[in-house]
Amino acid sequence: MLFDWNAVAAPADVRDLQLSAPLTLTGEGLWVCLVSSGRCTASLPGADPLPAGSALVLPPQTVAAGHLILSYAPLLLEPRDSCHLLCAQITGYAGGQLLAALKELPFLAKGETCPAAAELLDRLAAEPEGHSRARSQLAYALLCELSDADSAAPALPPLVQAAIEDIRAHYAGLYGVEELSERLGVSKSHLVRTFTAAIGIPPGRYLTRVRVEAAQRLLLHREYTLDIVASLCGFSGANYLCRVFKKETGQSPAQWRALTGRTLQAGLSPEETLREQEMYI
Repeated sequence: MLFDWNAVAAPADVRDLQLSAPLTLTGEGLWVCLVSSGRCTASLPGADPLPAGSALVLPPQTVAAGHLILSYAPLLLEPRDSCHLLCAQITGYAGGQLLAALKELPFLAKGETCPAAAELLDRLAAEPEGHSRARSQLAYALLCELSDADSAAPALPPLVQAAIEDIRAHYAGLYGVEELSERLGVSKSHLVRTFTAAIGIPPGRYLTRVRVEAAQRLLLHREYTLDIVASLCGFSGANYLCRVFKKETGQSPAQWRALTGRTLQAGLSPEETLREQEMYI
């Protein structure tokens, strides 16, 4: 073989989804999801901004029919009503280049700015898996179509964007919303009012979620005690971490660590993980 199409763009997974329960898409590469009917929210639980592109990780975004979602994994999709999606996971360096160019994640695109994307996704879903060259060519054509996609998400107010970036960069050392408002040069009441109107939750709650997400990542390293995890994530101690973690996730840190460890070792899918979790409740 003189040229490997899969090294450029390859559809690692294609799914036709009737979304009735939360679903997490996993794996490497770029996920492209077309919402063909209904509405869902898209978010990146436990994600940090990309170090190379300094992409802004947004809070959960509501996506309506006719729009596309572009993101890396894990991508959490939650139905707001009866929702249908067509999703493709694209690996290869062309997909990596498009992903690196995104300035916010998940990136929501207007369907009308890339009208051929829906047809290409349909053709990818219909193409037999054995035809790797044809599938790779379709994946590359889809990336070319998406290269001109325009953002469908309204721009966040500059104050809110600055607050999110500050929280994600300094969550371990932030004393609270008072210190955050001082750093941004505004009153606490103005920050809370503006942030809540744009994001849907106050900045203090957003800070807590970011700290819990950081704790989840550290809990994957079993050599870290709860006291160490708490100190690295901005919690006053292990007991406070446990209370907040349980409130946000429904599990204690020990339960989350044990379940995640079993999942990683067994290579379970998100659906299998949920079924296993239910067995231990």
